[in-house]
Amino acid sequence: MKLRLLFALLAFQLSFAQHRTCGMQEKMAQIMNNPAQRQAYLDKQARFNAELQRIVANRSSNSTNTVIIIPVAVHFPSVSNSSTQKACFRALAQTQVNILNADYNGQNADIVNYANNDAQFYPGTNTGSLQVQFVLATQNHPAGTGLVNGDLAVTFGTDFLGSNDNDTTWSGYLNLVCRNAGNGILGYSNLGASPAAGDCVVISKASFGSGSGCTGYVPTSPYDLGRTLTHELGHYFNLDHTFAGCGETNCALYNAQNPNGDGICDTPAQNVEDYDCPAAGSVNGCVAGEYALTMNYMDYVNDACMYMFTAGQAARMQAWYNTIAGEFRTNVLGNQQFVQSQFNLYPNPSKGSFSIEFKELTSNFSVEIYDATGKTIYENNFDHATNLVQQINLDHPTSGVYFVNIKTDKGLATKKLVIQ
Repeated sequence: MKLRLLFALLAFQLSFAQHRTCGMQEKMAQIMNNPAQRQAYLDKQARFNAELQRIVANRSSNSTNTVIIIPVAVHFPSVSNSSTQKACFRALAQTQVNILNADYNGQNADIVNYANNDAQFYPGTNTGSLQVQFVLATQNHPAGTGLVNGDLAVTFGTDFLGSNDNDTTWSGYLNLVCRNAGNGILGYSNLGASPAAGDCVVISKASFGSGSGCTGYVPTSPYDLGRTLTHELGHYFNLDHTFAGCGETNCALYNAQNPNGDGICDTPAQNVEDYDCPAAGSVNGCVAGEYALTMNYMDYVNDACMYMFTAGQAARMQAWYNTIAGEFRTNVLGNQQFVQSQFNLYPNPSKGSFSIEFKELTSNFSVEIYDATGKTIYENNFDHATNLVQQINLDHPTSGVYFVNIKTDKGLATKKLVIQ
């Protein structure tokens, strides 16, 4: 990645209503100007580069049936702990997590635009999937947070206060913090963040989640589809912007002799960011005959016009996850694998009517179904159930991929549902 991105302050500030802005460069300048933080960053990057070299050398490592499970905590520092709207904010948090799961697994509804319309401009570039499941933590919450087993890891006015970008109370989680991100900035994260340090991704109140939002936290067009967090979380997983400069035309791995390499060969180099909603193939890249990948999540276009990571970006994020995997807590999601093994969905695919069959009687559980945009289309609590099978009937759903969340007293699990 280009060193100028690590040392330079953000060069411009545009109004929220006009253009996307990101504070990653400013955050990295702070880190690189602190000798201890700078050395810690460089040491971890060295371990990451070794892991990325291993993945690049063994391409089969990029394809696995293993799903990465990442515990998530969402924090609203400016929302009072006595707020009567807590349920609304918890639902907003889940909506944003749903969007991440769709975007990072290449299951967002608009990704079909690439194969159907846009791939012709980008030979050799394929869409990528991290094969990850982001899950709001529900068990073994940090002491003193007031949360008990079964509560979602969503806090109000108690953590990440002021302008803090880390909180060791929440070390071991992917922390999402919704607050004012700075003058004209939609969000930011470290370039390669540390769960062990309690690092977070900061997202502004007007670009968190999608839908109607909650009082004072209403997603605002054109950044109202939750993709600001998709972009900033890319930085958390060590992805640079696609517009890092023409010096990155060499896609070799980063090393002392090649300080501009990032190991991503399927993302055409470009020198400046793109805004609004440019058509595919309409912006020239640094190399003659190549075009800027304007629909990539790591550019600056509007939410509705970004829809994909590349396979090379997914491999790079996988390498960062492998570098920090041991920093995530493993006992905060309940027994998710157990929960998944205890129920089946059938028929799948379906026409919108399907059954949830439990292997053991589960008297109290909840069901939430959301589409590939993160929008919840069904939710219900089932108390004192006496049957192993629960019938679900959706009202005229459109065809596509959906996700079914099942929450029991043992944890939360998600399964994919296809509706034809």
